[in-house]
Amino acid sequence: MRQTCKDAGFSLIEMIIVIAITGIVGSMVALFLRVPLESYVAQDRRARLTDTADTALRRMSRDIRLALPNSVRVTPVGGVIYLEFLGTRNGGRYRAQGDGSMGNDHLDFTAADNSFDLLGPAIDMQAGDRIAVYNLGIPGADAWAGETLAMYAGTAGPQTNLVMGPRLFPLASPGNRFQVVDGPVTYVCAPNLANPDLGTLTRYWGYAIAVNQPTPPAAPTSSALLAKQVRACSVDYQPGITERGGLVSITLELSQTGETVRLVANTQVSNQP
Repeated sequence: MRQTCKDAGFSLIEMIIVIAITGIVGSMVALFLRVPLESYVAQDRRARLTDTADTALRRMSRDIRLALPNSVRVTPVGGVIYLEFLGTRNGGRYRAQGDGSMGNDHLDFTAADNSFDLLGPAIDMQAGDRIAVYNLGIPGADAWAGETLAMYAGTAGPQTNLVMGPRLFPLASPGNRFQVVDGPVTYVCAPNLANPDLGTLTRYWGYAIAVNQPTPPAAPTSSALLAKQVRACSVDYQPGITERGGLVSITLELSQTGETVRLVANTQVSNQP
């Protein structure tokens, strides 16, 4: 018996038809997946921007809450906003004449004094610290002018008696309170509406105290970039009607590839020295 066999395979027309159908199916699948994928990418971008803005505002709020009372000042210059204050590390109560406590080294407000005892536990001191007493932020009692500050002159470490450069503080604190100042801090917000990738929020510290707010800070020894892609920002400081408490309102807007987030933070400031 004679047996025949046929060649197996696809013709060119069949291959073209399969390729065309595969392309159509792929296009339909891509069409359905494009929107969810773009949505996921945009959501991830917004989440990253929100996290950056939230971290920056939290850091600013933490610093502002530790600011020396009546030392916050805000100056806008050419679209750039400068927020400056004197940062504090610690504080306590000093021994005063007639306060009923035991001990002889009280803080004198009738003549220049160079030391005083603490009321309470020891506090940690460092070289370069300054001691502030009853800063009101007004002429005659302004820390920026050095009128309510004295340089710490003792040794580093826990102390119950603070030694300082001779100083006659202008006013006594009603609550016998003092603060330990470690230096000025400036937050510089430089937004860029046209190109947010060039906008920045930066923290500066480690520079000299100046009577007039430096814009920008003069020769800072340290800086940290807190945020990029800053499209817009605003800072408003309300000292408060009673001067015992103020409010710093900060708005930070970040933008990247068409996605924009805008966060607002309100931070209470103690203005009661």
